[in-house]
Amino acid sequence: MVQLLELPLTMRQHIVAKRVGLLMLATDHTAELEFSRLVAREGIAIYTNRVPFANPTTPKNLQAMLPHISAAAEMLLPGSDFDVIYYGCTSASVVIGDAAIVSAIRKAKPAATIITPPISALKAFEALHVKNIALLTPYLVQTSKPMEPYFENFGLNVVNHSCLGMEDDRDMARLDRECLIEAAVKSNHKDADCLFISCTALRSVEVAGDIEKLIDKPVVTSNQAAVWQCLGLLGLAGPTLDHCQLFATPYPDLD
Repeated sequence: MVQLLELPLTMRQHIVAKRVGLLMLATDHTAELEFSRLVAREGIAIYTNRVPFANPTTPKNLQAMLPHISAAAEMLLPGSDFDVIYYGCTSASVVIGDAAIVSAIRKAKPAATIITPPISALKAFEALHVKNIALLTPYLVQTSKPMEPYFENFGLNVVNHSCLGMEDDRDMARLDRECLIEAAVKSNHKDADCLFISCTALRSVEVAGDIEKLIDKPVVTSNQAAVWQCLGLLGLAGPTLDHCQLFATPYPDLD
């Protein structure tokens, strides 16, 4: 027999103080791990949904995600608001356009601040006073090519642009530390103020500090910049794990 308890039910005002949403490619292996380790903490919860995507990582396949983004955002805790939502694909943000991605997510989550890897990278460059960048991507040449005019459109000079010619983001996630570090050092340029390592699949956050010691300049990566901006938007300083110059730099709008 079930006894129904006759008592007043009191509720928390908020289930959690701050909500961060991640919209990841269906094939992504990396961003959830890095946000769980660097952003999630008492009072901040991470909620994730996946956007349909099929390799290879070509501009055509990246563009094919756009019709699915609003629906994926809607399924992030339907009916609940978010503080920040991160769309975690650098190349798609460049190919589709930040504005189109932000618009698609805002249809489902109008109250959230929406960021993409390029949006976060630009904010990081501003904070680090960067004008000239060396650029490393794991992509095919055709996928990497639009990255250069994207950043030049915002007044940055791309003084060197290298890619690894990879077509599957699952393989990008498997690149080891030594390979990433070697590629980064080879992609550096003497005239660059900073090295930007593009791609949310790469496990580049954890080696950014090591690369900085070798090239003697800041290293910005896709997920690293997004972690830093996300925490800044929440009014928090950068994480103490995976030490790098960006994480030690105050967010511009953080009082």
